[in-house]
Amino acid sequence: MPSTFGIVDLFAGPGGLGEGFASLVEGGHAPFRIGISVEKEASAHRTLTLRAFLREYRARHGVLPKEFTDFHAGLTSEPDWSAVDAEAWQHAINEARALELGTAAAATAIDGAIATLKANYDDTILIGGPPCQAYSLVGRVRSRGKVGYVPEEDARHYLFREYIRALDKLRPAAFVMENVKGILSSTVESRLVFEMLMEDLSSLGTGHAHHYELRAVRVEGGKASLQEATQPSDFIVRSEAFGVPQRRHRVIIVGIRSDLAGQARDAQIAVSGSVRTVRDVIETMPTLRSGISRGLDDAAAWREEVLGAANMLAGICRGKDDKALREAFLSVSQQVEENSPTVRVASRLPDRYGTSNDELLKWIERPELRAIAQHETRGHMASDLGRYLFAAVFGTVRSYSPKAADFPLVLSPDHRNWHSGVFNDRFRVQLADEASTTVTSHISKDGHYFIHPDPIQCRSLTVREAARLQTFPDDYLFLGNRTQQYVQVGNAVPPFLAKQIARLVLDSLLARNGNFNR
Repeated sequence: MPSTFGIVDLFAGPGGLGEGFASLVEGGHAPFRIGISVEKEASAHRTLTLRAFLREYRARHGVLPKEFTDFHAGLTSEPDWSAVDAEAWQHAINEARALELGTAAAATAIDGAIATLKANYDDTILIGGPPCQAYSLVGRVRSRGKVGYVPEEDARHYLFREYIRALDKLRPAAFVMENVKGILSSTVESRLVFEMLMEDLSSLGTGHAHHYELRAVRVEGGKASLQEATQPSDFIVRSEAFGVPQRRHRVIIVGIRSDLAGQARDAQIAVSGSVRTVRDVIETMPTLRSGISRGLDDAAAWREEVLGAANMLAGICRGKDDKALREAFLSVSQQVEENSPTVRVASRLPDRYGTSNDELLKWIERPELRAIAQHETRGHMASDLGRYLFAAVFGTVRSYSPKAADFPLVLSPDHRNWHSGVFNDRFRVQLADEASTTVTSHISKDGHYFIHPDPIQCRSLTVREAARLQTFPDDYLFLGNRTQQYVQVGNAVPPFLAKQIARLVLDSLLARNGNFNR
């Protein structure tokens, strides 16, 4: 009988890393089962719990519940999930825990789950990573601006030690730790946080029969493997190398228990050799207009604003070098005149939805669904619509996103640092024929870094478009308000990447557990 590994998922967020592991199926068998996933933020925990319920319901019944597809399509309010399937819901609330790591309550719950996992599964895996804020370069800049901020007193710097406490208690076959690149350069008390982390991980052999050998994920010649790292940067994983349509670079450390580490050197999987693009995953989404956040917001007012901006920008672009831009603005003006988008929300499934043989689209599109969910635009100030339009047209014509100096003076925001270089990338369009830039939680703020590539729509990305760039399947519903949904999407690990990491970890364990059918 194929072996099954119990999963402990810490700092789970909305569950991207866990989704990748739990969704892996080899030879008709799911080798990874989540035993406990821990997330303290309330809206992310709701998302995590619903996903755990749907996973268990499908395992029991083979399909999604109709109550979910109706709710997902916006036809009903959220049902009482315990009334849909009481046992599946109980399983979900036992799996997804709203706990704050570092507290006694969290330690007790995790220790109990660890005991259960050890009793019920052949072996275990620990996944997850500490919160990003204290390690990320942007987060550190913001923190330094806080009055009285002392890095040494920021508990987030030490939350990775909660992960290590669980690791020492669980002693899993393998672990996967994920974090932002900023952890490589973050310091506390004049010491590199990454150096402290590696020391803690290396000391786990003390008092045990086995230690952990640390591996980096390396991609070469269309194959991913686990290799020893010679420098910290070796641990950086580039998501686009795994067919994710996003240039998301993260530190991923894979630890293999020393009794299994020998065969891990031979583990490898095939990965996508081509870069997936923004166009690949959002082109078929229903066309929308943005809102106008101040003043009258209707289709006619929006159309007038965009037409005025397009004609004004066409009039400005009169030089020889601007000919292509001028023609593009005139084209936008004509298209908006003839057939501008009128709605801010749409749920219609794209044509031929769920029929693609493309691996990524087969992963994202779910034929059971009746609609696209969470595809609704936010409002933008009228003055920003011209900047969004310029950025989208510039990106289409020049194949790169404009810097502050590229914007016409008439579009300069009323900000004294606009021309200083500090806000050089204040408005960034995502290029249709490239992988996107990193989707971060900042997308919840204003959307300026995530401008849609289609000038006709003149807006930022919706939650669903951002989720697709993060490779969340369309049946992955993010609960909470729209700001919370954006934050969840931006903070997550791309599930399509996580699934491939899961397969690589599984391959590293196959020599010991050779009864998997490949």
